[in-house]
Amino acid sequence: MAVPKRKTSKARRDKRRSAVWKLEAPALTKCPNCGEYKLAHRACSNCGMYNGRQVIATEA
Repeated sequence: MAVPKRKTSKARRDKRRSAVWKLEAPALTKCPNCGEYKLAHRACSNCGMYNGRQVIATEA
C-alpha cells in the first residue's frame, strides 16, 4: 500500500482544496421592469424592483 513519505503542508493542502479554478462568471438576467442586467434572485440596483414589487426606494 502506498504511504506518503512527507506530511502535506497546509499551503499545498489548501491550494488543492481551493475552488479558485472552479469559479465562473455569475449568470446575469435582464430586469423585466427596466431591462438592466442584474444578478438572479436579487433586487435590481437600477430600479429597485424584485419579483414585481418595489423593494428599494430609488430616486425618480
